[in-house]
Amino acid sequence: MKRILTLLILIGTTLLSQAGNYKNYKVSVYVRAYEVEKMKDLNWLDSTWTIISNQIKVDKIYLETHRDLLIVPDETLEQAKHYFLDKGLEVGGGITYTIDESNNFETFCYSNPEHREIVQQIAEHTARHFDDFILDDFFFTSCKSDIEIEAKGDLSWTEYRTKLMTKSGKELVLDPAKKVNPNVKVIIKYPNWYDHFQGLGFDLQNGPHLFDGVWTGTETRDPSYAQHLQNYLSYNIIRYFDNLRPGYNFGGWVDAGGSNMGMDRYAEQLWLTMFAKAPEIMLFAYNQLTDVQLRPEIHRKQWQGTGTSFDYDEMMKPVQLPDGKTVTPSTIARVAAVALEQADEVVGQLGKPIGIKSYKPYHSLGDDFLQNYLGMIGLPMDMYSEFPEDQKVVLLTEQAKYDGDIVNKMKKQLQKGGDVVITSSLLKAIENDIVDIAELRAGEKNALVNDFGFWGNTEKDILIPQVLYQTNDAWEIVSAGRPLTNGVSGYPMLLRTQYSKGNLYVITIPDDFGNLYDLPDGVLNAFRQVMSKDLGMYIEGPAKVSLFVYDNNTFIVESFLDEPVTIQLVSTEDLSAISDISEGVTIEKLPEETPSFFSRRMKGSEKTSKFRVTLMPHSYRVFKKN
Repeated sequence: MKRILTLLILIGTTLLSQAGNYKNYKVSVYVRAYEVEKMKDLNWLDSTWTIISNQIKVDKIYLETHRDLLIVPDETLEQAKHYFLDKGLEVGGGITYTIDESNNFETFCYSNPEHREIVQQIAEHTARHFDDFILDDFFFTSCKSDIEIEAKGDLSWTEYRTKLMTKSGKELVLDPAKKVNPNVKVIIKYPNWYDHFQGLGFDLQNGPHLFDGVWTGTETRDPSYAQHLQNYLSYNIIRYFDNLRPGYNFGGWVDAGGSNMGMDRYAEQLWLTMFAKAPEIMLFAYNQLTDVQLRPEIHRKQWQGTGTSFDYDEMMKPVQLPDGKTVTPSTIARVAAVALEQADEVVGQLGKPIGIKSYKPYHSLGDDFLQNYLGMIGLPMDMYSEFPEDQKVVLLTEQAKYDGDIVNKMKKQLQKGGDVVITSSLLKAIENDIVDIAELRAGEKNALVNDFGFWGNTEKDILIPQVLYQTNDAWEIVSAGRPLTNGVSGYPMLLRTQYSKGNLYVITIPDDFGNLYDLPDGVLNAFRQVMSKDLGMYIEGPAKVSLFVYDNNTFIVESFLDEPVTIQLVSTEDLSAISDISEGVTIEKLPEETPSFFSRRMKGSEKTSKFRVTLMPHSYRVFKKN
């Protein structure tokens, strides 16, 4: 009887630990080697952990063993590890392979024998303490030492580094770590600048299968600065890495870098990561959760108090602790807690994310990060490194030029009755090959446009490439000029030509991708209608409103605008109403209206049901089709 009781207690304990603090995902915290080294002082450890744990529930902690040539001693690692195990947390490890972050993120030189030995020793050191560890962002190389120059020989830097880092991952990290600890799982965390990975040695073709899994950098920070990573990337990159090796993308990773833009911005990165159905979220880092203080003059934006999804004032209310005491929120840890608890209420009701399948061959460049801009104009993205063969519509950006057989794949899609949408940049890259489908050209000249006819106009001039075609073999669906109404030259923004049973569309992308946000609603609506045939719905309205669609008839709309916005949700099914899961209300279908000029021009245009929805600034709403 005693044995049975003990077994039941063990089972109950196991189920409790599996349940965690959240219903749909784990919440974890990464600790840099700098802070882990300080954990030799138990008073410092206990005081800092109290700040974090009083504001947010955490399921797992990752203790870094190395960064910038600081290797945390065994005894400190073990003391910190057992401290958190005693608190009921799971504990994993981490490595950042940098020599000096402050020196332009100085990396190791992986053809240098001395560096190779250090890299291997760090992996072995970490494997002795943990059964799983993550390689933070920097398992790449930017080294151009004389040793590397000689080793590269006639190869390009991309070819050389990709081969070098793939081989080094196995020889210096995986094999030595597993020799020390056969049970260890080594996970590589890929950062957010995915389009340029191959140039520094990240190998997305082999890496996700070589390592035991991947983590995903979903931090986007200020979209206008440096990397120009748009808000939508926090969702899109999870989906992309999921598709590289389904089931082995273990989580998303967000830091406090965007908090200076307001706490809405920080919370939004967390939401978007979870909307992509990441099984775990990493809060980077321990020091940020203790040190980034809440400052209303910076973090509380002017739209707060208007019913936004993130409520700064509500977040600042005292937190009640298990012992009945209360603490006042003081750091960004409380923002993360509120955002993740809120998302946890709806994520479990969402199915598998679906989107417009966009083909990105491995190690390809061109139209860099464009899919994130398209996501920001309401086009749900789903990126694949194999050509999709199961879709009504396939999107091809300039990246597709890396596939030498791309035109034949396009023909096959068109001949089966599907559509292909290509960007003007891809047209220019393959115009000599595409002539068998249609004689189209992306001219050498550009045009300044600001007038889109009855589709609307813009306050600023937009520079676009001039797409040229044979009259009557192709037709402009949407045109742009300066201005068209005065009879001046116009150029296509959306062009269609037929081939076999399908349609080839060319979507003209402005030279500055950010000008996509300046396009009139009517132009964006045309893009959305053409490209959303696999989704069963699309939105009508301005840019900076995104749509997220799932396979169980649920969907999310989120606004990244600083003011309220009213949009229309358009379903190609005959629906009488939709339910707002997040607000608990039902929205009735709008009265039927006369089809638009664009819809009348679109052969086989389907009957639609429309619903009007208002979104507050930087807010989301979650819906289900009735």
